[in-house]
Amino acid sequence: MGFSVTRIVRRARLCQNDSDAPQKKRDIRMNKLARLIKNRWRAIPILGLSQILSWGAIYYTPVLIAPLIAEERGWSLTFAMGGFSLGLLAAGLCSPFVGWMIDRHGGHVVMPIGSLLGAAGLIGIVYAANPVLYLAIWMVLGAAMTASLYDPAFATLARIFGTDARRAITLLTFIGGFASTVSWPATHFLIEAIGWRGTYGLYAALLALLAAPLLAFTLPREHAAAEVLPEGPLPKRTKHLPATGWPFALVAIAFAIYAFIPSALSAHMLAIFTRFGIDSATVVLIGALFGPSQVTARFLEFTLARRQHPLVIARFATGLLIFAYGMFVLLGVSAAVAAGFAILFGITNGLMTIARGTVPLALFGASGYGRLLGRIARPALVMQAVGPLVLAFVAERFSDPAALALIATFALAALVCFAAIRQP
Repeated sequence: MGFSVTRIVRRARLCQNDSDAPQKKRDIRMNKLARLIKNRWRAIPILGLSQILSWGAIYYTPVLIAPLIAEERGWSLTFAMGGFSLGLLAAGLCSPFVGWMIDRHGGHVVMPIGSLLGAAGLIGIVYAANPVLYLAIWMVLGAAMTASLYDPAFATLARIFGTDARRAITLLTFIGGFASTVSWPATHFLIEAIGWRGTYGLYAALLALLAAPLLAFTLPREHAAAEVLPEGPLPKRTKHLPATGWPFALVAIAFAIYAFIPSALSAHMLAIFTRFGIDSATVVLIGALFGPSQVTARFLEFTLARRQHPLVIARFATGLLIFAYGMFVLLGVSAAVAAGFAILFGITNGLMTIARGTVPLALFGASGYGRLLGRIARPALVMQAVGPLVLAFVAERFSDPAALALIATFALAALVCFAAIRQP
């Protein structure tokens, strides 16, 4: 009798456990979801989506839309693209202030404002028939870029992760590397379907109704404790350098010099290859190699080179571009050599995008990192604005080989600056 009662009780418990099993599984799933929502690593996909939207809507569209604006309004293409250059100059002026605001208030406050400014600017371009108004709106878009693109995102990650932000920055650039891959085909399709005005209207809606709320309400609010350097002379062994004097000057100069290269080459590389006699269909295929090369380089940095100091990565990347130019000198110009140049250029730019966020973090620490990035970005954005104009002048006034030699000279100068910086 006692045995039967015991067996009945055990069966009852087993039945109870079986009935509770689905609820326990649901509880486990809910706990995992709650931990995921609270985890600071959620910043990566949130910022990654915002980067694709911001780069795709503001930065990559002028190359396709500016010619249409110029044709419709009777302006020269130079003037229409000059608005974009003016926007980059405005971004350089605003960048230290935006970085300081992120240090103080966080990316969840500043970056949504950048998205809303971007939406307002795109709508403004649609209706800006007056040339002066057109240029003024591009200055608004410049402020939007400096509060929306990589620099504010890097500053946000440094505020969240502190000096451990390198891995987060690399992951973010891995996602952001697909912006051009998504933007150019999507923009081309939308222009054919709804015109350039409708395209800008749709992009404005995505920035205002998707990117801005996502950044404002879902980005982590954490603020990692930043290392503060002691007052007085630095000890012989210190983890970080002060963001002053020659170390900071060399970093700022190096990234400003390098910023000239992708801006100039992105505008003229395919045209230069065409003038060398490579047929247009092959040139388009060569240009398509650039984006995947960037993403591949970032993946390799994340998996194989993440233990290397960021300065080593920057030196390797700039040296790689010099090697790419050397292929033209030694092997001459052909489709295969041009393809190799495009691949190496993509690898260089992919690594340098990471280095732009990680070198200042590794050298100077996370304290005041947002404003620090803004100070570095100011001269870099100026060089980025003048790059296409200078390279066009050199190619037209001298020759295409001279233009490529100028690119190699800038890469060499950046390498010298990076080599002169001593690791702390």
